[in-house]
Amino acid sequence: LFSAKPRNLRIGGDVRGTGRDLSRFVRWPKNVRFQRQKKILLQRLKVPPAIHMFDRTVDKNQAAELLKVLVKYRPETKEAKAERIENTAKATAAGEAAASVAPGPVLKFGLKHVTTLIEQKKAKLVVIAHDVDPIELVVWLPALCRKMNVPFCILKGKSRLGSLVHMKNCSAVALTAVNKDDEAKLKSLTTSFTEQYAAPERKWGGGIMGLKTVAKLEKRRKAVAAEDAKK
Repeated sequence: LFSAKPRNLRIGGDVRGTGRDLSRFVRWPKNVRFQRQKKILLQRLKVPPAIHMFDRTVDKNQAAELLKVLVKYRPETKEAKAERIENTAKATAAGEAAASVAPGPVLKFGLKHVTTLIEQKKAKLVVIAHDVDPIELVVWLPALCRKMNVPFCILKGKSRLGSLVHMKNCSAVALTAVNKDDEAKLKSLTTSFTEQYAAPERKWGGGIMGLKTVAKLEKRRKAVAAEDAKK
């Protein structure tokens, strides 16, 4: 009537401690371990001000307003470009006048391209991702923007910028022009970002210890304070 089923005595099997979190006993894949170790290491190590600045990202409301503007200026996809070229070629072959529509303003992306636009002072707004790896690729970009008086901001997520330009990730994008409808919005955004990032970061970041170390240091501090009180 009932088929015999051998008990699985391994971790996470049939016999399990009630109310225990067994994730500490799991042998995680190497890439997961490296991700977690890197995250802890970045908290522990002291971070120079130039890199610590990338933690000063725009808040949620500012990011929502910014992305509403940027999404209007997404560049055309490869399929759309191929279709446009094909339609133009068909119109030319048929002897018709091809509809020549001047391309509107679009987002500029690619680190070299964005850098050139900043140096030529053509960029109206530069958006930098906060999680570019290695960070040395963009760590100098805020200083260049300040030198050239180009408004910039730091947004969370290189994948969010990538989705705007039909790519997986993107380190920085720039706006060189916008439509008349968005000029007022762009001006208010650039004004707020200029005030927010006017002064370069002076404070060091990192140096966040774990719970055990914090408790140990607090215990040691209290013991020293008690010794000083006896004197």
